[in-house]
Amino acid sequence: MSDQKTLIVAYYKFTPLPDYEERREPLQRICQKNGVKGTILLAAEGINSTMAGPPEGVEAVLDYLQSDPTIGELTVKRSWADDEPFYRMKVRLKKEIVRLGMPEINPNDQVGTYVEPEDWNELISDPDVVVVDTRNDYECQIGAFKGALDPETKSFREFPEYVKRKLADKKGQKIAMYCTGGIRCEKSTSLLLQEGFEEVYHLHGGILNYLEKVKPEDSLWEGECFVFDNRVTVDHRLEAGAFDMCHACRHTLSDEDKQSEHFLEGISCPHCVDTLTDEQRTRAAERQKQVELNTQKGLKHIGASQKDIEIRREEKRELKNQQRTLRAEREAK
Repeated sequence: MSDQKTLIVAYYKFTPLPDYEERREPLQRICQKNGVKGTILLAAEGINSTMAGPPEGVEAVLDYLQSDPTIGELTVKRSWADDEPFYRMKVRLKKEIVRLGMPEINPNDQVGTYVEPEDWNELISDPDVVVVDTRNDYECQIGAFKGALDPETKSFREFPEYVKRKLADKKGQKIAMYCTGGIRCEKSTSLLLQEGFEEVYHLHGGILNYLEKVKPEDSLWEGECFVFDNRVTVDHRLEAGAFDMCHACRHTLSDEDKQSEHFLEGISCPHCVDTLTDEQRTRAAERQKQVELNTQKGLKHIGASQKDIEIRREEKRELKNQQRTLRAEREAK
């Protein structure tokens, strides 16, 4: 166990959940009871989540899920942090737990061949193997396996079109695919098999599992890995990386980006400065102002503790009382 106090877990499973809507409230309650925050997606096709909290709380939620015979054992990727990477707990109902936009593609029916992290290097080192990164462009730019194809997609829903345009002539070749935690590859390999590809492989557990299982000196991974929490990226040790995030457009930011004249903390960055409307800038500036004010007061802007909430409520009550007093004085004159 790490000396760091917050346990972060990522997991998913494609399994039929016809009653997924009824699972939302009980799951929300068990997470709140155990101090667990993050996001859990539920759909008829399965469950997908990244969540964090005190180790005993996270393990209690995992035990709750895995005790359900419909879900059963989960493949869980664990990492650690000093601070909580999420502000709140959200259990959301979705049409798909990862959105490809093709509901007929069901990994419960067929998927590619799983490749364990320890065997991945040998597979992708074969010059006849086509290695495909199934993540979005901003993720690929931060880190990738050497020689992997970048589909240059803005969202996973664009991936089927990429397959038609760029991979259709490779149906007779070996295709090796990877993503952050493995879930996008479940659907992408299922898609390729339906499209007539013959040999389709994918990295079991994704990049996060590879970084956990393969020593840095043996690794073929280059760069950092984007993650969907406040750490933004992780390095090969699964510790918070060097990238930050623009709170206006959610694009990742390097140190070079933050040196740009277009970078204004919480308001804009080089990636969005030309696309923001005046209204968006005003909203972002007001939000950043509130963040800075709360920081000065030692309060959290989002995900505040009950103590922080009570302090804010008291400040609002005091302000209203002052306003009432002023109105009464004006009316008395």
